[in-house]
Amino acid sequence: VQAQVQGGGSVQAGQSARLSCGVSGYTDSRYCMGWFREAPGKPREVVATVHNAGGNTYYADAVKGRFTISQDNAKNILYLEMNNLKPDDTAMYYCAALRSSRTYCTGGVYNPMAFNYWEQGTQVTVSS
Repeated sequence: VQAQVQGGGSVQAGQSARLSCGVSGYTDSRYCMGWFREAPGKPREVVATVHNAGGNTYYADAVKGRFTISQDNAKNILYLEMNNLKPDDTAMYYCAALRSSRTYCTGGVYNPMAFNYWEQGTQVTVSS
């Protein structure tokens, strides 16, 4: 399994960034792919999910309309396009996968600990 998460860094509020994650080994239709984030002193939370069977997505309210989760199936890469970034988006971002139904994947209620995480997250820091 390719386990690289790339992107992120330090940006100004209002700017954009794109995260990417190699997902070889997690491309069959049974998987729910997701981006999670964890800020200091806060629990890990879901940012967005997409189910491999059909591409149905879910976005947390805090990022809806600003972030887009997508997949390049030919390259086995999961992306998170982040626009109009805000200081509250500052966190360590993680790529994750879980074998689940589409209903669970896009239902908006998750146990973050149930997902398999790529070991390496990527830090996104947004300054005002």
